[in-house]
Amino acid sequence: MTYTEMWHSLASVYDSSEAKAVVRLLLGDLFGFTLTDIVSGKVSELSAESTLLLEEKMRRLREGEPVQYVTGQALFCGRSFSVGPGVLIPRPETEDLVALVERALMAMPHDGPLRIVDAGTGSGCIACTLALDVPQSEVTAWDVSAAAIRRAKANAASLGAAVDVVSLDMLSLPMEDSCWDVIVSNPPYVLESECAHMDRNVVGYEPQEALFVPDTNGLRFYRALADYALTALRGGGIMAFEINPLCAPALEQLLRGKGFQEVELAHDRYGRQRFITAKR
Repeated sequence: MTYTEMWHSLASVYDSSEAKAVVRLLLGDLFGFTLTDIVSGKVSELSAESTLLLEEKMRRLREGEPVQYVTGQALFCGRSFSVGPGVLIPRPETEDLVALVERALMAMPHDGPLRIVDAGTGSGCIACTLALDVPQSEVTAWDVSAAAIRRAKANAASLGAAVDVVSLDMLSLPMEDSCWDVIVSNPPYVLESECAHMDRNVVGYEPQEALFVPDTNGLRFYRALADYALTALRGGGIMAFEINPLCAPALEQLLRGKGFQEVELAHDRYGRQRFITAKR
């Protein structure tokens, strides 16, 4: 099996450029192959055992399984996170949310630890990155999924990130007073009606509960977090959320209506209206 044969075999799942990138990622992860190794034909020099392993991984890719689940790893902000079924795969645009939060924290006056909560942490990519990047931070991560809790704890341990991972439902938050400097979240926000237009390697494998919300209640998680933040966010603290561009005007109106200040929308690296921030 050659590199060309490998990426051609993924034609039913990816376009040619994506297929080439997926195969390069797989070969790099499994065997440490560089692009030079790949184009020079090192794939054909693999042992029988390695060839069997590669064929099994390629079978999973042809069936549409995301390459990150096949390799068990996803890069996020320059670090490798363990991922697998039951946990949403970190996206590049979520790195932009982290950068937005880090800029806000740099400008935030404080005379003690910066207390941050990541609501709906999934793999823990946001929480771990902030814990490692932000000096004097105390980071907590919530999720309702047992699979996500296990994965986030494992990632925090492997990366040496001081994150307190807690099982908690965003839709049933306790009343708390002035707990946090930052509430950050990338909650489920894809409308159910958008499912038909999404790639099958997303909707067929990634957890539905981490992706979708009803069309009739697209702001359910944001509404719950905003209500919680009315008391739990410290004065001058911020909320920062990843959002569905389709819901941006309604969410902006919701936050302003609850009395939050400096409500601002921001774009991701692809030019989409992907984030919203607000201050208490």
